[in-house]
Amino acid sequence: MCPRLKAYIGLTCKAGGFNEVLKKLLHQHLIDPRDIFLLFGPVDILIRFANIHSLEEFIEKYFNPVRLIGAEESLITKTLSFIVVNEGPSLAESPFAFVFLNVQPKNLDSVHRTLLSFPEVLSADTVFGPYDIICSVKAADQMDLLCTVTKIQEIPGVENSVTSIVSPIPIFPEW
Repeated sequence: MCPRLKAYIGLTCKAGGFNEVLKKLLHQHLIDPRDIFLLFGPVDILIRFANIHSLEEFIEKYFNPVRLIGAEESLITKTLSFIVVNEGPSLAESPFAFVFLNVQPKNLDSVHRTLLSFPEVLSADTVFGPYDIICSVKAADQMDLLCTVTKIQEIPGVENSVTSIVSPIPIFPEW
């Protein structure tokens, strides 16, 4: 049996365009709605892809169709692609936020292990892309999130982080 790949695509949408992008994503039936996260941060939409057979499948079946959504209206202004090289556990609950980390290369494995030891960390995936680790975390509120992110930032080897809170807005707005 061939190992499966996991990947993410981050989308930045033109101002006010995320609803239309979400609608088009869901109408194409390419992606399970539970794998789409609306974020407050530099990335508006984060899409998780699991059980991909090959990089070619990811490009043809997901990356190319997603990046062309709303092309005629220029709805998507930026895409970020992440290929997972060391997968954390599957999400058992919805995350409060995603933390995107840049890590010193020599500390990548130890940071990954440390993250997975924190009870607030739901998952942590080491990725190829503009960040080194994508980490999903749970929190009761913003103060709890602040404590968790501070704890993550204090891990030896973490260079910087970007935190994006998952929107409480339902992924299926009334269209």
